[in-house]
Amino acid sequence: MDLMEQIYAKAKENPQRVIFPEATEEKILLAALEAQNNGYIKATLIGDPAEIKAAAEQYGIDISSMAIYDNTDEAKNEAAFEKYIAEYSDMLSLKALKRKSSKDPMYTAMVLEAIGEYDVTFAGLSHSTGDVILAATTIIGLKEGIDTSSSMGLGIIPGFEGSEGKYILFGDSAVCAAPTPAERASIAISACETAKELFGWEPRCAMLSFSTDGSMEHPLVDEVRESVRIANERRPDLAIDGEFQLDAAIDPKVAAKKVNRESKVAGKANILIWPDINVGNIGVKLLQFFAGADAPGPLMQGFKKIAADCSRSAPVSELVGNIVMCAVRAANAE
Repeated sequence: MDLMEQIYAKAKENPQRVIFPEATEEKILLAALEAQNNGYIKATLIGDPAEIKAAAEQYGIDISSMAIYDNTDEAKNEAAFEKYIAEYSDMLSLKALKRKSSKDPMYTAMVLEAIGEYDVTFAGLSHSTGDVILAATTIIGLKEGIDTSSSMGLGIIPGFEGSEGKYILFGDSAVCAAPTPAERASIAISACETAKELFGWEPRCAMLSFSTDGSMEHPLVDEVRESVRIANERRPDLAIDGEFQLDAAIDPKVAAKKVNRESKVAGKANILIWPDINVGNIGVKLLQFFAGADAPGPLMQGFKKIAADCSRSAPVSELVGNIVMCAVRAANAE
């Protein structure tokens, strides 16, 4: 059983409650229905029930097996908002929550998730990444000790034989464009948590640079070194190390030559942290186009609870995979 098959099997063992605020989108309806019919999740569509049913009828999709949360039910929403303010966060007033909810059911969905009625909010098809991040940051909030939201991708690389076989996690390639040292440390910490939640891996996280362990001196290298220091100070329980060039991070033979000290990460990293989004975006596309790699995701991280931002161009099969990975992360989150 390969890694993704294991993920699907884990999802079936403990199906999570996933709420979908883009419930008039054809691909969302198809993906939610497939994920539920296969026993991976318990799906709820949120919005105006009449609009959702009309959209489903137009697409020829039978949604009778999925629950619908009526976002036009003001009394029901108000009860949820009051509970959110009392038990989760009082940063927003009841009036502000009502206003946001009336304009976008994604805000209601995240309130419901925050108060424990759902486990995952899945969006991104008609919302931009910025929309999802803003809503999740505002409603769900960042984990303690985390400075920024970020994303991780899973590389499935033909012919690669790393410490986890053909699989490796990398980030951030989509969200945090020019991270400060503290933000880069947050990305690394979040990535380690993602690796544990999703795969049960013992994370070995490499901060990448064009220098390995002091081989070069440059302000850009200094920033990566500072990120390592901050990450180790905040989370000494995690194996986060660097600065490493890519080959020193993943190849034991190269690491033996370039890293003249003990390291739990050098040569056997299963997580790679790019120095910035330029490197991350180019790196992912190099893997996809030159190595023929698959890169499902992105997996949003850093929030107190799981919020998903899917790719707008993703086929239904990829959306299902993303939904399932989010569900497994939610089930395994501490």
